[in-house]
Amino acid sequence: MARWHVPGRKGWWACALVLLLAFSALMHPAPAQTLALPSDAIRLDSGRFTFVAFPKDERLARSLLMQALATDTFPGLPRSTTRALIAIAPDMRRFREWIGPGAPEWGAAIAIPEEGRIVLQGSAANSSAGDPRVTVRHELAHLALYSLLGHMPPRWFDEGYASFAAREWGRDELLATNAALVLRGMPHLENLDQYFQGGESRAQQGYALAQRAVAEIAALDRERGLSLFFTHWRETQSFDLALRRAYGVTEPEMEALWRSNTRRRYGGLALFADVTVGALALLLLLGPAWIARRRRDRCRLAQMRLADAAQDARERQSALEALLSGIIPESPPDSSHKQGAE
Repeated sequence: MARWHVPGRKGWWACALVLLLAFSALMHPAPAQTLALPSDAIRLDSGRFTFVAFPKDERLARSLLMQALATDTFPGLPRSTTRALIAIAPDMRRFREWIGPGAPEWGAAIAIPEEGRIVLQGSAANSSAGDPRVTVRHELAHLALYSLLGHMPPRWFDEGYASFAAREWGRDELLATNAALVLRGMPHLENLDQYFQGGESRAQQGYALAQRAVAEIAALDRERGLSLFFTHWRETQSFDLALRRAYGVTEPEMEALWRSNTRRRYGGLALFADVTVGALALLLLLGPAWIARRRRDRCRLAQMRLADAAQDARERQSALEALLSGIIPESPPDSSHKQGAE
């Protein structure tokens, strides 16, 4: 954050030169603010917003511009007057070129607050990119927060506030299905930034937890929300002092409240979800073996029934033969032999 001082008489000309250069920079934005766009690119200007897109994304750009104009306020922040450039990339190759190599592979959009620029994927994005209206709102919240506080907010607060401002309540579902995270693995605020340096899955956990932390802070004052807190943060440049003056709580107390409320709110749901998922996994694991055993038992039972039926048939046949042999009369004596004797 730049700080200026008033020089003595000997430094007057140097000060004048610095002021002149600063004024020139304000009148002529740095080249990083502009993008290399072909001649057929469309530029839409309204209010403090400029949208640039390719013809196939013109309809999307106009829709996002209308939404940005209609919702150009953010919780606790004064209305921003800083211009914002929103570039809609036509494909993944152009998106990667515009955001640079340092951005994560899984990102759907990126905000560059120092340049007042946002880059997001256009209509060619897959379903994992999410709703572009929510995405733009999220990234604009980054710019709005930066315009008031600069680089003071830690990464977790910056991301948590953007999710809170964009009303990304669907992130709570992650907490409601992760018992290990909520019941045993709740991080401290000072470690929450590390979640955004891992892969997509860990980063999504970080977004959900950070959003809950910002929501807990805003809930400390139902009437003014974050507005007084932001005012004190800007004046004192201290997160802890701003909490004390705005809400009468210290940073450790706020952290303990966030951890406790998150466990209580999502712990039972997460445990139930984990038990349910575990039961389903066990069923999927043991189900085929149980079905195979049932089939073997049915085959064995059928064979036993056939064997019993065959044994019964043999016994009936033997009994019938024995019965028949007992009732058949002996052959009569030969008559010719009887006459000869006479």
